[in-house]
Amino acid sequence: MKRIALGVQYDGTAFNGYQKQPDRNTVQDRLEIALEKFGRVVLPTTCAGRTDTGVHALEQVIHFDTVLDREMQSWVRGVNAFLPDSIAVRWAHTIADLPGQEFHARFAAFARTYHYVLYNNPVRSPLLVGRVGWTFRALDVELMREAARCLVGTHDFSAFRSSQCQAKSPVKQMHAVRIERHGEVIVFTLRASAFLHHMVRNLIGSLIYVGQGRHTPGWLTDVLEGRDRNDAAPTFMPDGLYLAKIDYDPKWGLPHEATSPLPWF
Repeated sequence: MKRIALGVQYDGTAFNGYQKQPDRNTVQDRLEIALEKFGRVVLPTTCAGRTDTGVHALEQVIHFDTVLDREMQSWVRGVNAFLPDSIAVRWAHTIADLPGQEFHARFAAFARTYHYVLYNNPVRSPLLVGRVGWTFRALDVELMREAARCLVGTHDFSAFRSSQCQAKSPVKQMHAVRIERHGEVIVFTLRASAFLHHMVRNLIGSLIYVGQGRHTPGWLTDVLEGRDRNDAAPTFMPDGLYLAKIDYDPKWGLPHEATSPLPWF
């Protein structure tokens, strides 16, 4: 029996999130159907982090156990032959046996990175629907950067936590928040030890409030410290959210790829 990890990329627009459901219209459902067709045996998978309906992944990481003997490139090409155009296995890697240690796509990860791509223009673009978020009011990037400084560090993020969140603790370590403007597109990059349910989208909504001038940068500090979800902005749309990268110890040798949120960045 060997453990294999896959790097999976997907456009989540048409799926009901990552985790499999009875209707089978999820990324995990489609991936496991493809694995079964290629391997001719059921291969249950475990992912690094579940994504919601409409959320995309530049590099989701999953693992499964199998006795099948295949070349790694065969896992890539073979499984992709049974996947829809909106999902692709980008790489495959056999996990090395380390004494007393076991790789786990979720529990071995020590950080996650998300991008949120936002189109900031008075008029929506039909060419970007489903790929980016949109707000028509002009945003001040410097104000948002000032507000975001309070998020870096270890905090209780209850104010940005969904009521359906199943995490044991709301305390997470935010390693970095970066906000960059590329013409009419603004890219938010957040890297943390882990994220709560809807945490990124709730943070983006609140940063947008600051960028629009509806609140001062200090307001975000008050919301964070108040730990009350009712004080923060509403959950922002999922369209522009991308799971970008999962960080693991180099000892596992995973072949990570570059994680640009859109081809032109």
